[in-house]
Amino acid sequence: MTDDTPAGELTLQTIAMPADTNANGDIFGGWLMAQMDLGSSVLARRQARGRVATVAVEAMTFLKPVHVGDTVTIFAQVLRTGRTSLQIGVEVWVTRQPENRRVKMTHGTFVFVAVDDNGQKRPFPTEET
Repeated sequence: MTDDTPAGELTLQTIAMPADTNANGDIFGGWLMAQMDLGSSVLARRQARGRVATVAVEAMTFLKPVHVGDTVTIFAQVLRTGRTSLQIGVEVWVTRQPENRRVKMTHGTFVFVAVDDNGQKRPFPTEET
């Protein structure tokens, strides 16, 4: 994961709004973490061919604050696949106006498990299935 080019594929894009700010006027870290969870789950669901559950956030680093009006873009890539779990690297980049400048804001590692309709762990599909 470099600081000049996003790693992975674009999985989610949204705009940071005033309702998501803290007392300093910056976007809450929790809101940003939720967007990262949503964006990485898009990739996890596709890999699992169904339902997944977030079981861990192994690492997360906030580099810069997100501002109201920033276009927030989530990029995700599979780092490791186990029998029932999947580790996904997630990066958050924003496009800042009016300069139309793209800046890396946050990165982290999320872990998902594939689950069945009853919420029980199940194996990730293989190429044959």
